[in-house]
Amino acid sequence: MSNTKTVQVSHLGATAGYQMPHPYDPSKPTLVLVNSFTTSSELYKSQYGNSKLTSKMNLLAIELLGHGKTRTKHENFTYWDTAIMNLEVMEKLSVKKAFVLGTSQGGWITVRMALLAPDRIEGIIPLGTSLDFESERTRQLGCWDGVAACTGPIDKWTVSKATPDFEPDNDYCNFLIDIGFGKTCPQETRDFWIKTIKSNYRGDDGRRRARMAAINLRERDGLHGRLFDVRCPVMWLHGTDDVVYSVANAEQEIKMLVNAPEANLVTVKGGAHFLSASHPQDVDNALIEFIGRVHK
Repeated sequence: MSNTKTVQVSHLGATAGYQMPHPYDPSKPTLVLVNSFTTSSELYKSQYGNSKLTSKMNLLAIELLGHGKTRTKHENFTYWDTAIMNLEVMEKLSVKKAFVLGTSQGGWITVRMALLAPDRIEGIIPLGTSLDFESERTRQLGCWDGVAACTGPIDKWTVSKATPDFEPDNDYCNFLIDIGFGKTCPQETRDFWIKTIKSNYRGDDGRRRARMAAINLRERDGLHGRLFDVRCPVMWLHGTDDVVYSVANAEQEIKMLVNAPEANLVTVKGGAHFLSASHPQDVDNALIEFIGRVHK
């Protein structure tokens, strides 16, 4: 996270962690990147290193509340709060308009940003996500049981006494890596993320932030009733080997974006849940085509 900077915004008094690895060029379109559950902006390091992508657009990764270097004194917050914070970060950095890409929970942020600021969001790119709450409908379509997956860590991390020696254990880190990057991901990837997750969530503050991140995941509101109001182009990217949210669910939900000028689902064969990491070339090429065509 050596390239991560911070900026102060007004919403919840947050200090937002972000990466913009190359100087901002207002003549180019901007892509905001939103990371997934208990990861950081380092999730998009493949994208930062792709000169073919960075020559076409500015990349601005913003870490959600409870993630990376983003901090607030408020213990309770929601995904709506992160969406508001992200829009304020854009304003602070003089980014007037942007496309937004989000992985998993980041996909929910893309929709929320489009709903809150339709004049500032040119298009959204959800990756490996579901726009429902953790419902029985999604489980019947082959999605994970998010309630069961999150309840164990929430219960474990909900304690009254301070935990100065806390850090997520190896079982939790490996679980997240297995479902996100795939069980056969390179050992280098596994080692990096075990170290990063433990470092990001160390101590009593880390435990509290991890707990709230898990509560947000388990208890989030669904977006189905609001999808009618999304009026920007949508390109939904989804890996066929995603073990968290299914292609079958994505096929149903993409049809709910009835007022988007275009709403297309693009599946990537063999792609994992953290699709931009498992199949960066497929994702980057799709981004160049979509943003290059839609940006005005």
